[in-house]
Amino acid sequence: MGLDAYVNTFGAVCKAQYGTRLRKLTIDAKFTCPNRDGTLGRGGCTFCNVASFSHQTADVLSITEQLEQGKNRYREAKPRAQADKFIAYFQAYTSTYDEYQVLMAKYDEAVKDGDIVGLCVGTRPDCVPDKVLDLLASYQANGIDVWLELGLQTAKDETLRKINRGHDFACYCDTVSRARARGLKVCTHLILGLPDETHHDYMMTLAAVLQQGVDGLKLHPLHIVEGSTMAKSWRSGRLPLLSLEDYAYSVGEMIRHTPQAVIYHRVTAYAKKPMLLAPDWCAYRWNGLVAIVDNLQRYGGQGHVLA
Repeated sequence: MGLDAYVNTFGAVCKAQYGTRLRKLTIDAKFTCPNRDGTLGRGGCTFCNVASFSHQTADVLSITEQLEQGKNRYREAKPRAQADKFIAYFQAYTSTYDEYQVLMAKYDEAVKDGDIVGLCVGTRPDCVPDKVLDLLASYQANGIDVWLELGLQTAKDETLRKINRGHDFACYCDTVSRARARGLKVCTHLILGLPDETHHDYMMTLAAVLQQGVDGLKLHPLHIVEGSTMAKSWRSGRLPLLSLEDYAYSVGEMIRHTPQAVIYHRVTAYAKKPMLLAPDWCAYRWNGLVAIVDNLQRYGGQGHVLA
């Protein structure tokens, strides 16, 4: 059995709602980040190199062209698949970090596509003013399924400082409160394996996030990628990394401690070499997923501890 048998997955929720699985189409709208442009700092978070997930073609393609290319790529790769509706996913850098009119123009360009039924906006907790939340809520009021994806990574302020995040957990709590007051769904991104964190810290972060209220979660093993500050620490042997077994165990425990109503958008991730430096198991798409499903089969699925 697959992940859907044990976890309330985003894919299964979409299939139940739309009668088909939806495909996220990644958009690089050429945003930047206050942790790179000098507003908060330069160099970004210590784990970050956005080139590892940003499409190079975005340099010359408009949002409309990126969406069309993404749809064509998906349909060519899976001609028998039923996905004829898509989600516009503003992923690269901080996708609420620009002037209001610029943001509105970019979001408008994405949602005017008749195949787009959802809008997912990835951002930082400290870059979401009320006016932007109101804008996102207006799309939802017009029938677009909107997700605000907040990159928290950890609820531990000490770690947030170490990784040069530029905000604290209180900032995240404030943004979640304001978003949910407008009826917006929040998906929180967490990284397992950050420096000096343990399984106890992951569980503490999960509990803190659940206490604030959250609609979705994304889990991600720490990747050491070329061009990141962490790459230097890893090369010098000062940065131990999670094994596949430890990652699967922690993810399994987090899932079992998560209420069944919370939607898991992702439970693992991979990256391609040579951009990926370590850990090696993150270079293969199915390694993490297979190990997590095996753990869930053995010890129980989502909400099992809470039942």
